[in-house]
Amino acid sequence: MDDQTKDLIQNHIDANDVCLFMKGTPDAPQCGFSMAVTNILKILEVNFKGVNVLENQSLREGIKSFSDWPTIPQLYIKNEFVGGCDIVKEMYENGELKKILEDKKINFKK
Repeated sequence: MDDQTKDLIQNHIDANDVCLFMKGTPDAPQCGFSMAVTNILKILEVNFKGVNVLENQSLREGIKSFSDWPTIPQLYIKNEFVGGCDIVKEMYENGELKKILEDKKINFKK
């Protein structure tokens, strides 16, 4: 991965408390897994930034090596990699995701 791509990824993560690297946008997900994570974040009423990896091939490949995680979507909360769709779904179902968001003082929509 080149430095420009690495910086782009790091800047997105640094600038957004909750950052989701996904296929498509939060309003128009382009895959079921991205849609599932987006829906969970919307149900929790969390403000988040969706980064469309389909707009940039080097970003799409770079995020996988950045996190050492092979799939997209990828969720970051306060600079920390949380996981992909299956992990986020499991954490949502057992209440762990909401607890992490609260512990990290993430702003929920009013």
